[in-house]
Amino acid sequence: MKERVLVVDDEPSICLLLGERLEHEGYGCRTALSGEEALELMASDPADLVISDLRMQGISGMALLEEVRTKYPHTAFMVATGVDDIKVSIEAMKKGACDYLVKPIQLEGVVASVERALEKKRMAIELENYRRNLEFMVEQRTRQLQSAMRRVELTYDETLEALGAALDLRDTETAGHSERVSRYALEMGKAMGCTSDQLKQIRRGSYLHDIGKIGIPDSILLKEGKLTAEETNAMQCHVRIGYNIVCRIAFLAGAAEIVLTHHERFDGTGYPQGLVGAEIPLGARIFAVADTLDAMTSDRPYRRALSFVAAREEVRRCGGTQFDPKVAKAFLSIELGTWMNIHDLVNRRHRTEDLDTVLCPT
Repeated sequence: MKERVLVVDDEPSICLLLGERLEHEGYGCRTALSGEEALELMASDPADLVISDLRMQGISGMALLEEVRTKYPHTAFMVATGVDDIKVSIEAMKKGACDYLVKPIQLEGVVASVERALEKKRMAIELENYRRNLEFMVEQRTRQLQSAMRRVELTYDETLEALGAALDLRDTETAGHSERVSRYALEMGKAMGCTSDQLKQIRRGSYLHDIGKIGIPDSILLKEGKLTAEETNAMQCHVRIGYNIVCRIAFLAGAAEIVLTHHERFDGTGYPQGLVGAEIPLGARIFAVADTLDAMTSDRPYRRALSFVAAREEVRRCGGTQFDPKVAKAFLSIELGTWMNIHDLVNRRHRTEDLDTVLCPT
């Protein structure tokens, strides 16, 4: 059996005539003599198509159309009207009717109109299902892509952390330098209201700040005595070397700025460009305080680590000259215990890793 059709007309003869013809064509057909009866039938067993007279007592055909379109959006609706009411039929189509029949009804024309209406309904349902499936697929693929991007980004960051640790071993006297300055910088960035993307670039730039030193000869990089003017110039080239390495990687564009400018000073006496104030990227201004904090509170061959209180006072004293006063203010607003906890946490982790290396050498 084909789709189910509900014929609604207050003239029993029309209901009987249309019902018999549609059943003859293989449709399941029911009839109703009023809009109220039609809604009762629809409530118990919705039809695929409703053919309704427009002029009826009680619920009119137009009101029935609106009710059916609201409650049964997948049901097609056709209206039947006299020649004098063609304008009303067109208005009904604007409200959702798919076609109209003109009385006296020509049965052959009715069958063709019913076929068109139901085919249009089938296509609309198929389109709706396709749209829903497409939305589901897009949502599913989007989630998969986001998950893959997070995994890739995590791999990137783990690689950067390993590279930062390797640079520490080559240049700095204490393990964990890159991780500590990264964590210090993130705390200040959060205190200054940096966005998540800014924090991400600050973290990456902090890990990679000295990557350019891989291009500096060991005779200069590891020299224990004072550098000559020529050697100092060569050493200062590490910021441009590092920038040229990092800037080629699209997702490290923000980090590359920190690599290039992390030795600039707020008063313009830094290098390589002598930038002043806000000309220096915010990430580099934040890093400058983090780097000084770690340098002062870490042991060196020529001195013991200074206290965090002493480091705090140094940052306070140099706010406006070496450091951005806003960054210095953000640093001073954070409790000393926060910095000490970061320092101890990183040091404990690196001591554990060193012990594992001794106990389980590769």
